[in-house]
Amino acid sequence: MRVVGRGRELAAARSWLAAETGRLVLCAGEPGIGKTRLAQELAGHALAIGREVVWGHCVETAGAPAFWPWRQVLKAAGADPDLVLAHDAEVPQDRFRVFDAIAAVLDRDGLVIVVEDVHWADEASLLVLAHLATQLRNVLLFATFRDPCPAVADLMRSADRIDLHGLSPDEVAELVGTEHAATITELTSGNPLFVTEIARAVGDGTWRADQPPRSVRDIVTARLSRLCPDARELVKTAALIGRDFDLDLAARASGLPISALDEATTLIDATGHRFVHALTRDAVEAALTPAERRALHRRIAEAMTSSTRYADVARHWNACGETEEARTWTIRAAQDAVVRLAYEEGVRLYRAAAELDDSHEIQVALGRAAYFAGDLAGCVQAAQRAAELASSPEQIAEAALVLEAAPGAGVNAVATPLCDNALRQDVRPATRARLLAQRSHLAFYRGEQHRLDELSREALRLARGDDRALAEALHARQEACPGPAGRAERLDLATEMIDLAHRTHSPRGAMWGSLWRIHALVESGELAAAQEELPALKLACERVGGQVPLWHLDVVTACLAQAQGRFAEAQEVGRRAYDRMRVIEREPASGAYFALQCGLSCHLGVTEDGLALARHFHDPPPRFRLMSKLTRAFLLLRAGFRDEALDFYRRSGPIAEWDLPAFFVLPGLVDAVLVTSGLGLTEDLRLILPRLAEFRGEHAAGNGVAYMGPVTLALGRGHLALGDHEQAITDLTAAVDEASRAGAPAFAAEARWHLAAALRAAGRDADAVHRAADRAIRTLGMTAFTTTELSGREHEVASLVTEGMTNRQIARRLVISERTAQNHVQHILTKLGFSTRSQIAAWMSTAPSTSADG
Repeated sequence: MRVVGRGRELAAARSWLAAETGRLVLCAGEPGIGKTRLAQELAGHALAIGREVVWGHCVETAGAPAFWPWRQVLKAAGADPDLVLAHDAEVPQDRFRVFDAIAAVLDRDGLVIVVEDVHWADEASLLVLAHLATQLRNVLLFATFRDPCPAVADLMRSADRIDLHGLSPDEVAELVGTEHAATITELTSGNPLFVTEIARAVGDGTWRADQPPRSVRDIVTARLSRLCPDARELVKTAALIGRDFDLDLAARASGLPISALDEATTLIDATGHRFVHALTRDAVEAALTPAERRALHRRIAEAMTSSTRYADVARHWNACGETEEARTWTIRAAQDAVVRLAYEEGVRLYRAAAELDDSHEIQVALGRAAYFAGDLAGCVQAAQRAAELASSPEQIAEAALVLEAAPGAGVNAVATPLCDNALRQDVRPATRARLLAQRSHLAFYRGEQHRLDELSREALRLARGDDRALAEALHARQEACPGPAGRAERLDLATEMIDLAHRTHSPRGAMWGSLWRIHALVESGELAAAQEELPALKLACERVGGQVPLWHLDVVTACLAQAQGRFAEAQEVGRRAYDRMRVIEREPASGAYFALQCGLSCHLGVTEDGLALARHFHDPPPRFRLMSKLTRAFLLLRAGFRDEALDFYRRSGPIAEWDLPAFFVLPGLVDAVLVTSGLGLTEDLRLILPRLAEFRGEHAAGNGVAYMGPVTLALGRGHLALGDHEQAITDLTAAVDEASRAGAPAFAAEARWHLAAALRAAGRDADAVHRAADRAIRTLGMTAFTTTELSGREHEVASLVTEGMTNRQIARRLVISERTAQNHVQHILTKLGFSTRSQIAAWMSTAPSTSADG
């Protein structure tokens, strides 16, 4: 039957195909409105112009295997679904490896993918659809759904939407003729399926104008009644299997020959194993009595004893009242879903099993699936319930180990007492090692740094001999060794982790060992050595697979590029890292990119991304709130927003109460020195400098996200702001040497820049130092030092400052008020990101000799 009333939609479909660019189209409408028919027309036109089309169908029953529509799509595309979907997972983000694998198979120019009835899709399949919509640039994705459907709400932001509505009376008349068009339109509201079914009834002589059917169900029931008993029984059995049914299964369960379906052509489509519409199947099922349903479900379940469609088998056993069988098969289905990385489906199935008969084992498995699905609330609830159901010390420990320490306080508030209770039990040494490692992680995030040493040492001692426990203990011990004091041990731990990874063939362990080694080398100022470690890290990350390991690789690569003055590479790789991770875990993605922006702003000025993060950064976990305030103040000051910078700095509270994150003490103190110097907060600066001076000779870097140069550079700038020129010269001279030896040329140039200002302020010759700084600044493209332009009046004032004039002397020379002269000087300091008049003098020695306005 021809398509009527869809001219606008068909024209849009043709235009999408003609565009040959990727897009996601969501087609919405009530049942029977014509979504599938429109998809068929789209597919037909695509095939006619030589495009490849593949289909996937979501099913209305709860028993479909995980990723069911994508298994169909992959098979239609010539790929082995089991091979594409076969990936192990050690952390939740590993699932994105599966999504990437699906995308790689389907990344074909001109491919058209049709996925029907996504309102029935499992959550993991919807995540794949969202992933493909962002990754496939030359593939047309066409998905249909019944409206309303909250599950697809997140997809709307990146999709074109079509809403199908009922046909008009004239369009109905085109389908069925004018004689009964008005009556049919009134009955059907123009629903094409209902209209078509009535047209068929008119054609086969079952239509009666005086007794018209009131629904599709009425029509289907009438057709069912006209079938022979065998055909009717086989159709009923098929309806309980699903809209798409296994014909052999239906025949086995009913004990009837397949040929019995030959006369059911008005109910079953041309494939012979699919109802013509979901409403058709629904109508057949609705016509069954409760007793018929139970009997048919039992027969189907008994016929599926060797099936791997575990959830389907469980559904049938449950429907016939066999609770124990249903629970057994539901647990199998949940295990299968988790193995296939469809964690949300695993959570749903474990919860269904728990409703049938709960147990400690089910709750532990549920908690782990919920953790991998990102459902922390569900994970916490399951861990608590598992602890309640535990009947042995090992089970109590197992419940505690369901939860993992996290930056936020919510999970830790439950995990800590569970872990403490488990540690009071008599458990195996390896279990105790894992619990101690867990408790050490919790202490780390709770700010209990004083407890980490004892906990992690004992965990490491007990873990020897058990590889799983050893890996967890090494992680815990690494957290317990922050800063310069723990660096040597962290390098040893990195070596041990890499050795363990090689022994156990764990690319993830090799990745962590390489990361720890690179972090420690960057903190040592051994940038070249850190750079040499990147190939090994790259190999490990590629073997692990997925976006998160590649994010780790990109973060340290960008950090090293920023440290070594390769700014374009740092910006490109840093942005790539941010884009990789922000759709997976926003907090670490934003935190790492934010830190990199701070490092880049030292030499390039503040970028649009940096300013956006400074002004709209999300609320970080409690342990990082102080660091966030100092970093935001630093970036805002660098951007020239002094009032906003001061506001964020004031929020950091009394200096005596500061408690910076263990791995970010040096970057935090460096930010604080530069902020207080720039804002002229000399009293605070005098308090902070001694704390930073304890680390003289070290380099400011935190966990490989950004490098802020030698500590002596910040010390020198701080002393210069206080007018302590001799100490500034000493520190800045050391900074030049330390940055040069580290292989950080931009920081060496910056140190020379400020050294020249200190020398000039002390009345010494600074020309040679200035020239060296200027050459490096221009060679490296340090635009923060070369592109800032002053207005004519500001340039004039800056020239007078260079001559050593006071504000009063400048006012007399320019015949302005002293207050106006002071304002001009302050504007110049803000625009240039400086804190002292001597820095203005140094800048003028290399700045253009004319003002921005001539």
